[in-house]
Amino acid sequence: MKKLRSAGFSRRDFIRAAAVGAGAGLVGWKGPDALFAATRRAGDPRKKIPVGVQLYSVRDLAAKDLPATLEAIGKMGYRGVEFAGYYGWESKPMELRKLLDMNGLKCCGTHTGLETVTGDRLRATAELHAILGNTFLIVPSLIAVDAPAWLDLAKKFNEIAGKAKELGMRVGYHAHAHDFHKLGDTTSWEIFFDNTGPDVIMQNDTGNCLAGGGDPVDILKKYPGRSASVHLKEHGGPEAAVIGQGVIPWADVFQVCETTGGTAWYVVEHEVGDDPMDNIRGCLEGLRKMGRGL
Repeated sequence: MKKLRSAGFSRRDFIRAAAVGAGAGLVGWKGPDALFAATRRAGDPRKKIPVGVQLYSVRDLAAKDLPATLEAIGKMGYRGVEFAGYYGWESKPMELRKLLDMNGLKCCGTHTGLETVTGDRLRATAELHAILGNTFLIVPSLIAVDAPAWLDLAKKFNEIAGKAKELGMRVGYHAHAHDFHKLGDTTSWEIFFDNTGPDVIMQNDTGNCLAGGGDPVDILKKYPGRSASVHLKEHGGPEAAVIGQGVIPWADVFQVCETTGGTAWYVVEHEVGDDPMDNIRGCLEGLRKMGRGL
């Protein structure tokens, strides 16, 4: 990601957007209960959690025509998008925010490399996402050779989280299958999250977790309040299965997320298949059959 000032993004733009975002309840982490209190049903302890989609699911379409892709996603009924790259729009964040607003979409997170949330680049990343109305900066993948290296990463993330919090942001880490392979008596996922504080988001990915030998429900239960953002991905079933066609125990996933998980966003991710737009539509339809994404 380029430095925003060199792309024509000024401190005045940042302050103006942050003020607008704060007025809309978008900037500054206040916790999922505060963010979605208005959507709770009377007498029902579960939260109604909005559903977004990870744009990596439609990456080729987004690269060709991001405005048209966002329009199609909004018309489907998704309430947010999580970025994984900005397709050249990072140099014009105010216009990108307008695109989201025009299509009734919120930015529910971003996947961004570790280098973009460390050192001087953290502020630039935070400034971009203040404009977009997002507070979740998720590192999509980490590799470490052994347990001490994962402990070092945990320490690093605690330090980053403290700095990000001062800028109104939260950092997190997204699950891949290798995170649930055994590393001695435990897994790298558990080493990392056993040694990071509550300001570090645990973005579990249900499909990746199961593919790596983990149990997504047990992992969600083990870390109450840490799952501010959860990737919903199917596992098993027919080729390119959409949500509801595989073996993920969705009722159990929802029960944890909507009670003790601290979840603010469900984020659909579907990475394979010949028709990515149809696939994410099928995922949303699957969720609606289970009473979510309405």
